[in-house]
Amino acid sequence: MTQGERRTPARRTVLGAAGAAAVLGASTALPTGTAQAAEARGDGHGRGHGYRSLPVPTVIAHRGASGYRPEHTLGSYRHALDLGAHVIEQDLVPTRDGHLVCRHENDITGTTDVADHPEFASRKTTKSVDGTTLTGWFTEDFTLAELKTLRAKERIPGTRQENTLYDGRWTIPTFEEVLRWAEEEGRRRGRDVWLHVETKHPTYFRSLGLGLEERLAKLLRRYGRHRANSPVFLQSFEPSSIQRLAKLVDSPGVVLLSAASSRPWDFVQAGDPRTVADLVTPAGLSWIASYAQGIGPTLDLVIPKDATGRLGTPTTLVRDAHAEGLVLHPYTHRNENSFLPADFRRGTDPTAYGDSFGALKRYLETGIDGIFSDNPDTALLAAADFTAATRG
Repeated sequence: MTQGERRTPARRTVLGAAGAAAVLGASTALPTGTAQAAEARGDGHGRGHGYRSLPVPTVIAHRGASGYRPEHTLGSYRHALDLGAHVIEQDLVPTRDGHLVCRHENDITGTTDVADHPEFASRKTTKSVDGTTLTGWFTEDFTLAELKTLRAKERIPGTRQENTLYDGRWTIPTFEEVLRWAEEEGRRRGRDVWLHVETKHPTYFRSLGLGLEERLAKLLRRYGRHRANSPVFLQSFEPSSIQRLAKLVDSPGVVLLSAASSRPWDFVQAGDPRTVADLVTPAGLSWIASYAQGIGPTLDLVIPKDATGRLGTPTTLVRDAHAEGLVLHPYTHRNENSFLPADFRRGTDPTAYGDSFGALKRYLETGIDGIFSDNPDTALLAAADFTAATRG
């Protein structure tokens, strides 16, 4: 059975659910507050059922509200919800004993106080992860109990000095803890808490006997987030990880896309010569649409920068992806000058905020369906401005 043949029924399920929501009407009173409730309703924004019910543009809190709190902590996730983010992102890596925890990388040297723990000094090592040599401490060398003795800290303190106020306040959360937290927050707030969940380095971890997809699917089923209309996205830079997940659960999948010249690591390992540039062609997008519902391109694939770092002319990626029925959630918007296109920087301090609203306006005008942001409150205001302008 081909990939397209395997995923077509799930795609029909999503479209069928959207039609059912249209029949019910956006104002129909239905249960709220749990993942299971998502199967019975959209969330009232009038765009259908499941992920099609999310507001457009959708604001996805990148690693939580990581512009204000140390990333991938319950404090960062909670603050993102308080700011109004529509979706909260998690990155998943495994522990030595097979638990999934939320860290952007398995290298925890810069995001925890592990270096301050003499009992773990001997765990420092050098590894090659997806072709990159790294020296530090890695989650796969710790049990969950050992990881829980560590405290999270700000990853880029030179840029976000204010965030260091919260260093040591939170532990590393497991994904199961996040699922429970999302259910509790959903009941408290009277709405589903959407998650955007990434499998990190899946080929690397599978080679260690720590396959991510089966563990993730088991948790999704346990917490009722395994359906086509569940309040969750599953994402990965490795297409084979999304293909594997598509065989295990019906949750919507998103293929992440890095620089045009790059190759997904699973392609490198399998000898597949295609690059991201091949995947963003109409033929490549059609292939992605055979097993996934969206793409998460770097913003440079939507609007490239010129030699001076200024925004150039948008590509046809938004149009081409939409032609295949794919949603686009590009990454990553941040407020600081050092992260903004050159034409939207203000002053000479790289850590100061630039014209973030101006940059967001340019990106939203391309027709993207949402955006990842470290500063979800800024992105929400920009999205509101954009929506008001288009309606006017």
